[in-house]
Amino acid sequence: MNTALPLLAQQLLARSWMMATAESCTGGLIAAACTDLAGSSAWFERGLVTYSNEAKTELLGVPAELIAQHGAVSEAVARAMATGALAHSRAQVAVAVTGVAGPGGGSASKPVGTVWLAWATPQGLWSERQVFAGDRAAVRQATVDHALQKLVQRLLC
Repeated sequence: MNTALPLLAQQLLARSWMMATAESCTGGLIAAACTDLAGSSAWFERGLVTYSNEAKTELLGVPAELIAQHGAVSEAVARAMATGALAHSRAQVAVAVTGVAGPGGGSASKPVGTVWLAWATPQGLWSERQVFAGDRAAVRQATVDHALQKLVQRLLC
């Protein structure tokens, strides 16, 4: 189990907040990690796996033009995914991830391991780019861990 989860649950429960996820490269692993914790139904509202560009548009409301202009793996799309997760759920907190898990699909500007993450809370919207090392499984697991740890940090501020 991810070590950040008990603290995340505590922080969300203390505020009576719910959480949603919008995931691309992790394919639902963040939602799965959250729901591995017993009692998560008290704070985890939903997880949206939006692997394709069409899913990002249809399920999260990410404008197709935004994806065309910036690419699916971009800060703009990650931020739109996070705000879309809030808009399409009853959650107060959302985390979104989009990236290149590999082994293929990388480029000079977006090498394998590149992940854009975004977090939306009532206090604002944050995003950052990470480049995680390792194979596909390692990149995906590092994304899950980082996404949850950073959310806990945001909630503790």
